[in-house]
Amino acid sequence: MADRPQRLVIAITGATGAVYGVRLLQHLRNIAGLETHLVVSDAAVLTLHQETGMQRKEVEALAHVVHKQNNIGASIASGSFQADGMVIAPCSMKTLASVAHGLSDNLIARAADVMLKERRRLILMVRETPFNLAHLRNMTAVTEMGGIIFPPLPGFYQQPKTIDEMVDHSVARVIDLFGICHNLAPRWNGMNP
Repeated sequence: MADRPQRLVIAITGATGAVYGVRLLQHLRNIAGLETHLVVSDAAVLTLHQETGMQRKEVEALAHVVHKQNNIGASIASGSFQADGMVIAPCSMKTLASVAHGLSDNLIARAADVMLKERRRLILMVRETPFNLAHLRNMTAVTEMGGIIFPPLPGFYQQPKTIDEMVDHSVARVIDLFGICHNLAPRWNGMNP
């Protein structure tokens, strides 16, 4: 890895929670030696605008490299492209199902399939509530294949004061899973009785 940057693929799908993908990109943008590859689904463009007021180009400007959702010939569609992992933030139930069943019907699902087949880290920040049995079975299937199901559930033990703090807490936990150093959220130091 000394001759190349650490590479993470970030995908944003149409589920609610677009802010997780945006904040992840914002925090990874200035980490030295890290390169982000972004795929934004067509449905995500609507959600991004509704939830954050951002346009596609603004979000794409946060990434180092941008790939189109239907470009199955993109570098990240091949295991020979050395990426260190992928985060789908947020991950819709449609995308979860595509990954769970190996459909590779667009670049997001194909890149996720590559992560699984190459035994690289794949994190799905699934967004839906409540879950039905199909959702749960798809999450189980992805877990059995080596993926990590990471619903962005807020932690209240740090007593967050803002939504940004709650979002950053989840994003920090995801960044931790890749062993990337950050000061995004406070660390747990135990309870004071």
